[in-house]
Amino acid sequence: MAKYRYQEYEDEAPRKRRKGPNGCLILVALFVALLIGLGVWGVSIINEITGSDEPGEEVTVSIAQGEGPTSIAETLAEAGVIKQPTVFRYYLRYKGAAGNLQYGEFVLQKGQSYDDIIETLSQYVRRATVTVTFPEGITAIRFAELMEENGLCTRDEFLEVANNGDFSQYDFWNAIPEDPDRFMKCEGYLFPDTYEFFEDDTVYNYVNTFYAEFDKKMTPEMRQRAADLGFTLEQAVTLASFVQEEAGNAEDARVSAVFHNRLAEGSPFPRLESNVSSYVQNPNDNNYIYNWIAPYYGGWDSIPANIRDAYDTYNCTGLPAGPISNPGIAAIRAALSPEPDEEAKDAYFFVTDLKGNYYYARTLSEHNANCQKAAEVNKSVKN
Repeated sequence: MAKYRYQEYEDEAPRKRRKGPNGCLILVALFVALLIGLGVWGVSIINEITGSDEPGEEVTVSIAQGEGPTSIAETLAEAGVIKQPTVFRYYLRYKGAAGNLQYGEFVLQKGQSYDDIIETLSQYVRRATVTVTFPEGITAIRFAELMEENGLCTRDEFLEVANNGDFSQYDFWNAIPEDPDRFMKCEGYLFPDTYEFFEDDTVYNYVNTFYAEFDKKMTPEMRQRAADLGFTLEQAVTLASFVQEEAGNAEDARVSAVFHNRLAEGSPFPRLESNVSSYVQNPNDNNYIYNWIAPYYGGWDSIPANIRDAYDTYNCTGLPAGPISNPGIAAIRAALSPEPDEEAKDAYFFVTDLKGNYYYARTLSEHNANCQKAAEVNKSVKN
């Protein structure tokens, strides 16, 4: 019987594969290409920083107040002055020059060196400005007059742009009804505050400043609140203008409640019947029709009948054709959130006296009695 023997084999050492010349050449080529690429990029960055031997055309760059290095670098790139905003931003940090940059308008050249750009931007060349305060509750015409009084534009220029300019970037503007009975389209949306204007700016930019502030102040929550009440934003602003004119103080929320009661469905008094916009021709009254609409058209008898009727709150049911002033934020909030106490709850009337007291009533007879009280107080004050 054959015997099988285990044959021992020694492990063979693995053969080493020899690298051919092609693999080495590829690696060398890639390395050289990388070095060349880095070199070309580095040269372009150096040229960017040191500038061109022959800088290009001049451009005017406007830097707004408060702009930081990142925004300034992007502005320069958009103007074609530089090509690498990130490099410019790091160069500013390296030079410690970010804090020296000014705002205003600067004349620069495309391809200018970073050092020359920084030197120019560090010069104090701020444009001349004018600061103007616009009180809450003033009308669009008064806004225009203040602009003219401060040498920024004429009254008519301001009103023309404010009423007929293209501000379709704002949803509120697009939602204002095209109503032939409306006096001023811009009324109610020129937000009252203190502003700083460039003396040499355009009328459009002036007007846009007010509209932008209004749009910012009208938060999504406020817009939703108006919708929850069944109001458009236009109606909310119109009501707020009456709250502003009838109160404009701590009574805002209670006065708002009275107007809400009158506007409610089934109200026995569906008209606002507010003297701040009425048929009453009294020079001592704060009356939108008498004090602003009539002079604009050259007198009471010259007011178009449809406009006079649309703003006479003793004539029109519900709200008039539009706001009668430009209310502040407190009046707008009160219009959206009336908060009556027991005295103003369910009230349809109120009257004030010269001491600033407010008297609320649910019935006409109560109101007439309150008017007598107010008259007595007024008499004592005058005496």
